[in-house]
Amino acid sequence: MSLNLVIAQAMLLILGLLGLATSEPSMVPDHAVKVILALLITFGLSRLRPTAFMKMGTLVWVVTLILLALVLVIGVGSGTKRWLLLPGFQFQPSEFAKIGLILQLASFFSRRGVQHKLLSASLMIGFSTLLVLLEPDLGSTVLMFSLGLVLMYAAGVRFTNITGLVMAVVLLALPFVSIYLERHPYITARFDLHTAGDVTQLSQIEKAHRDLGYGGFWGQGPDGSRFDYFAAHTDMIIASVGFSTGLLGVTMVIFAYWLVVSAALQVAEMASRVRPMNPQVHGASILAMGAMFMVVGQAFVNLAVAAGIFPVTGVPLPLVSYGFSSMLTMSIAFALIHSALREVRRNLPQEEASVELVPTAAD
Repeated sequence: MSLNLVIAQAMLLILGLLGLATSEPSMVPDHAVKVILALLITFGLSRLRPTAFMKMGTLVWVVTLILLALVLVIGVGSGTKRWLLLPGFQFQPSEFAKIGLILQLASFFSRRGVQHKLLSASLMIGFSTLLVLLEPDLGSTVLMFSLGLVLMYAAGVRFTNITGLVMAVVLLALPFVSIYLERHPYITARFDLHTAGDVTQLSQIEKAHRDLGYGGFWGQGPDGSRFDYFAAHTDMIIASVGFSTGLLGVTMVIFAYWLVVSAALQVAEMASRVRPMNPQVHGASILAMGAMFMVVGQAFVNLAVAAGIFPVTGVPLPLVSYGFSSMLTMSIAFALIHSALREVRRNLPQEEASVELVPTAAD
């Protein structure tokens, strides 16, 4: 296993616990159990080879499509249908759909290559994205579609072909944009980031900025009494982290995500040195890049919302926000990168594998 990835995951989970202790102390015991379970899932699944994941690709993808369709019928949510309720448990199918799309496209491209297969891959991305859009969940829709594009690029699809696909989707979607926004007015309302009045009337983002400022450089430690706004433990948990650990803690969050990017880029770099590249190595590289974007892309959106760059989207901060659906799928994403790293190292020429300098834990 990659020591860098282990450190990154541990940092994010610990900082998430600190943020939760600040905003919702009563939830810490429950969240701590889920943190331990998330680590066990990552360590257990990371032992599998990428071929094992890709063999499950079609089945997992089809199951997630069924769940996405099911949530449109019996799902629950605040003005939307995003969650499925089971006895004592609820989960968000759109989170699992990202994993399903990664496994399916990695399997598809590694087996069939990228020549003359773009229509099939585009339809796979389109089905998953459309079902999420209908919930509606615009933030997850954009992330799902972007994830599909990243997977295509990682597989070796020409950038010009990807650009053509994006342009085609934009042109097809334009006639329906106004209708979609009229049916779901909360989306346009979220672009209004400011409200008038005293501090109790501040918008979510303004309150997040206020509490980040309170944190200073070192933080104030857990103090839930300061947090009086919605989603301090979910969408805006970076404000809780910043209040309790200061700029230092926020910097550690960003650094942890950089370690994830570094690990995935290492997979792609090592895979490029394997000659000839076999389907297992090709698939491993796609898995790693897709899993990396799933984690870091979502983190970017969440942090951009907190910074006031994007409107509020409801996208959680991976492995930091409270919520088991996101934590579970992100733990699987980490396992995919661990597995991919081991696979490409196994296929490197012996003399190159022996001089790899990136620290790793014992396999």
